[in-house]
Amino acid sequence: MKKALLFLAVSVSFFFIACEGDPGPPGPQGEPGINILGQVFEINTDLFYDPGQDALVSPIIAFPGNVEVFESDAILVYRLTGQDNNFNPPADVWTQLPYSEFFADDTGDVFQYNFNHTFFDVQFLIDGNFDVSTLGLDFTTDQIFRVAVVPSEFATDTMSMEQLLEGLQLDSSNITTLGN
Repeated sequence: MKKALLFLAVSVSFFFIACEGDPGPPGPQGEPGINILGQVFEINTDLFYDPGQDALVSPIIAFPGNVEVFESDAILVYRLTGQDNNFNPPADVWTQLPYSEFFADDTGDVFQYNFNHTFFDVQFLIDGNFDVSTLGLDFTTDQIFRVAVVPSEFATDTMSMEQLLEGLQLDSSNITTLGN
């Protein structure tokens, strides 16, 4: 009797597992979602001396209208520091902020590029251990920055611009340019 009940239970299980009905109709198209991978935009700006902060600062720059920043997002900023001519075409060299520049003139002078941000805007600044108002125009004029707004789980403090764009599935043509 036990064998018959076991056989019946196994047979009924196969019957229910093997049953398949017609597929239902497709559902309606959903609302467009938000870009959870993040966005990158580029800013060309000048930095001016602000005696109140004893620093060189950019204007406060509003995020583009198509960039939405959430409380849980991380803001990463990179500065264009040159080009690597070992490639054809030359490759841009991006350095993540904050970062410091050291003068090789035995003065011990050092300054740092940094940034402040809110949910709505970003500002770049340079401060140092000397009178930064004497810095040359090479460090303050036509400075190009890239700002990335990414989910905080995605951001790392050692991510290069190339790794960031690859992770966000973007290329340079997807980057909005603001400023000068």
